[in-house]
Amino acid sequence: MSDTLFRQATATRPRTTLPTPVAGNDGPRREVRGATFRERYDLIGAGAAAVSLATLLFGWFAPFSGYIGWVVVAFLCFLGIYAVLVSLDNNRLDVADRVMTVLFGSAGFLVFSSLLFIVGYTLLRGLDALQHPSFFVETMKYTGPVDPLDQGGILHAIVGTLIQISLALAITIPLGVGTAIFLNEVGGRFARFVRTISDAMTALPSIVAGLFVYAAVIQLVTQERNGIAASIAIMVMMLPVVIRSADVVLRLVPQNLREASYALGTSRWNTVRYVVLPTAKSGLVTSVILGTARGIGETSPVLLTSGITAALNANPLSGPMISLPLQVFDFVRSPEPSMIARGFGTAAVLMLLVLVLFVAARALGGRGPGELTGRQQRAVRAASKRDVQRFAARQAQITVIEPANLTLSPARHKESS
Repeated sequence: MSDTLFRQATATRPRTTLPTPVAGNDGPRREVRGATFRERYDLIGAGAAAVSLATLLFGWFAPFSGYIGWVVVAFLCFLGIYAVLVSLDNNRLDVADRVMTVLFGSAGFLVFSSLLFIVGYTLLRGLDALQHPSFFVETMKYTGPVDPLDQGGILHAIVGTLIQISLALAITIPLGVGTAIFLNEVGGRFARFVRTISDAMTALPSIVAGLFVYAAVIQLVTQERNGIAASIAIMVMMLPVVIRSADVVLRLVPQNLREASYALGTSRWNTVRYVVLPTAKSGLVTSVILGTARGIGETSPVLLTSGITAALNANPLSGPMISLPLQVFDFVRSPEPSMIARGFGTAAVLMLLVLVLFVAARALGGRGPGELTGRQQRAVRAASKRDVQRFAARQAQITVIEPANLTLSPARHKESS
């Protein structure tokens, strides 16, 4: 009875029909990448018209002057003219899409140009000092402002920076990552309070952190400016950045991974250790890099806590210890061209040091979850080939055994009869 009702219901149900494809109704093919001749013509024509119009405004019709103003006016004219040209052959959505594409491309070009200008200008101004090997292996202990550039160097500042940032990272990494784990895995009212305080500390002026360390550490404990006080001041600036970024990274870990771990009877600590932290490892490394970039370039707190010296000091507990940002500040205060060249050379070394730390952190951090190295990919391919060969050998054995069973079956039938 039920089978009859099911057949009747399925028989009366309308079937899904597909439309018959008709040639020539697909329309013109649109390229996702690249630009057509019309798009290039709009860009080039709008750029040439904007340059001409801005030149006329600045030279003839308006009391404008200055290169920066000319660039701004030319860019605004370019956007308006480009929108008009695109609207001649396209609808409103295409016009908005083209204009926003130009805006985003211009923003990326502006950021990249600014970075390139900063790096190039710093290297160019500091090239006179960077070309001398003594600049990296000597100190300024016996070198004066009027001495030539082949004398003296910044070895004491490099060592001081490495010591200070290492001590600051030794305090910041466990404290910052631990706080982020507490905010995500434990929670509660106190966690909301801690998150509010860390967010407020993100906007803390660096000079305030330096004054706090000067009053709480130098005046009450050490009684002198030294490297450990500077490390604490740098740690105060790095800690909120690491906490906030690590908090965001840990929030991105899927909740079902934690639930699966808890369902297997794992404790909270083992879930965090073996599930949450390995999944968020690459993001946590990025948060540490952001904190390091914030702390390694600080000058104001270091000026109040570390002191200025021209000699090498590798003991962070005794005596002043200068860093690279503070050494740049000390160099550029002098009106001597040689000292200014040393300042730009020191800034170039600081950028190189940040790049080295970034590459080292990415190498130690490894890849994200699911991303395999070249060696691991080769191992997976080799294992797949072995599996294919094993399955093929097993199938061949089955193919050989089945005909043998078929030939023996009549004889077995006679014996059984």
